Amino acid sequence: IHFGLIAEIIINLVILVLFSKAIDVFDNRLRKKFAANDNVQMIKFIPILTRTLKAVVFFVILAALLQSHGYSVSSLIAGFGITGLAVGFAANATIANVFGTIAIISDKAFEVGDYIKLGSLEGTVEDINLRSTKLRTLDNALTIIPNSTVSNGEIVNVTKAHKRRILETIGVTYDTSDELKRAIEILEDILQKNSEIYGDYVVFLDTLADSSINIKMNAYVKTNNYVKFLKIKEIVMLEVIKRFREEGIDFAFPSRTL
Repeated sequence: IHFGLIAEIIINLVILVLFSKAIDVFDNRLRKKFAANDNVQMIKFIPILTRTLKAVVFFVILAALLQSHGYSVSSLIAGFGITGLAVGFAANATIANVFGTIAIISDKAFEVGDYIKLGSLEGTVEDINLRSTKLRTLDNALTIIPNSTVSNGEIVNVTKAHKRRILETIGVTYDTSDELKRAIEILEDILQKNSEIYGDYVVFLDTLADSSINIKMNAYVKTNNYVKFLKIKEIVMLEVIKRFREEGIDFAFPSRTL
């Protein structure tokens, strides 16, 4: 019986080693797959997955060995269940964050270096770990957000956009008559001559407001960099002011006649 037990243990150890090697092969293939897709963040979670699989295999083999020798595995599992329930309540937030991290990475919602918007927050992603995402906001503050909150909220990835939009309303006075068509032509000319703006821009007479005739200008800038976008927009708006004043076209402002 003694030698039989030793043989059984050796057989179970061989099975455990074989399963462990198979998991290592799976680990290696998974790493190569994510590396080929440049998914660096997902590679971080492969060791956690493989260790979990090895732990499950070890527990199953141990349970089978104990069961075959008359030990009650069901009571052992029940004991683990009670302990697991207590730990589960304590680790609920942590588990939620881990699943949130997996959701972020599997959806490819954003990567380190991306500029994103999360509700009222926006900034550059500096790090993604198992618990949280670190965001460097516009005022240079480092904000740490739990990944469960991130994955459950609305994520706007500005970096993934290939262009940024200029949408401006230019209000001219009601005294503007013959110059109205000229104002539209000037705006179109400014957008056309700017090499940083796509050619699908549109300028049109929008509304007759209380104190102004409003011309709408819609154009897309050839960048997703926020600072560069602001500078290009500034150049466009300065040129609008300069050209309108040269042509004698007055900008409107709220007014009331008594």
